[in-house]
Amino acid sequence: MGSHSLTYKQHIPVSIVEAWDFFSSPVNLARITPPEMMFRITDGISGQKIYEGMLISYTIYPFMMLPVQWETEITKVDKPFMFEDRQKSGPYESWHHQHQFCEIPGGVEMTDRIDYVMPMALFGDLVDFLIVSRRLEEVFQFRRKKVEEILGTL
Repeated sequence: MGSHSLTYKQHIPVSIVEAWDFFSSPVNLARITPPEMMFRITDGISGQKIYEGMLISYTIYPFMMLPVQWETEITKVDKPFMFEDRQKSGPYESWHHQHQFCEIPGGVEMTDRIDYVMPMALFGDLVDFLIVSRRLEEVFQFRRKKVEEILGTL
C-alpha cells in the first residue's frame, strides 16, 4: 500500500481572522464542494466552529451516484493558524488533512496538505491512479474557484 500526498496553496485577500472564520465553519465545506457530489453533513456540527475532538459525519457521492458515509475528527486546532482532521471511518485506509493559514502581504496563504492511503493494497493504488487522485484534483480545483468567488483572489 502506497501513501499518497497532495498539497494545494491559495492566496486569499482577507485577514487571517476572516480566513479562519470561513474555513473553521463546517457548514462552509458544502459551499466549496462540487454540487454533483451532493455533500451533506449528517451529524456533528449544529452551527459550531471546529474544536479538538469534534466529530463530523457526512454523506458524499464522489463517483457515479454511489453514496459514501464518512466521519472525520478534528484532531488539532491552533486558531487562527492551523487545524487538522483525520478520517474516523470512510473510504480510505487512512486520511489526514491539515489546513494552514499564514499571513502574507495583502492577505493569507492557505495550504491544504492531504496524506492518504487507499484500502485494498495494490488494487486500491490502481484505483487511486485511475480515478481517485484525478477526482481529488478536480475537487480542489473547484474549491479554488469557489473560494475566489466567495473571498476574492490575490
